[in-house]
Amino acid sequence: MTLIREAGPGDVEAITELTNTLIATTTIEWRDAPYALDDRHAWLAAKREAGFPVLVAVDETEGGAVVGWAGLGDFRDTQRWPGYRFTVEHSIHVRRDHWGRGTGRALLDALAERARAAGKRVMVAAIDGDNADAIRFHERVGFVAVGRLPGVGEKFGRRLDLVLMQRDLAAELG
Repeated sequence: MTLIREAGPGDVEAITELTNTLIATTTIEWRDAPYALDDRHAWLAAKREAGFPVLVAVDETEGGAVVGWAGLGDFRDTQRWPGYRFTVEHSIHVRRDHWGRGTGRALLDALAERARAAGKRVMVAAIDGDNADAIRFHERVGFVAVGRLPGVGEKFGRRLDLVLMQRDLAAELG
């Protein structure tokens, strides 16, 4: 059974390890260097201070091991462009052996609830254009593709497209 809860400082090591494993082998994040543990502690503290949730999925059959995480952040710079204040961008990472088991959906549903409760109207996903699994996953949980930016990124010596998807939280309320 998977439980979704707020991430705490004790989860940072697992979040970092999970993310770094994906960074090393995929284009899920367009960065080459792994995250340092101290930087990720500062990241979590900054998210909490800004009022943005970071959630973890823990598998109770694995002794409460963190098997995924998701978090919200500003879409663009809302201090500079306050017109974006009702829109958030999310990050979500699930351990490979938990793909297709409902962990991602549970994390994203919980994140969407928190976004709505904070008065957010739109969630944005920025996904590598070759990541068909992530695009299909986001479609299944209510996101629609709204744009493609060809060749704007690079990793593993390849130019990468960025697919922008969004979920209209306000429309879901009717």
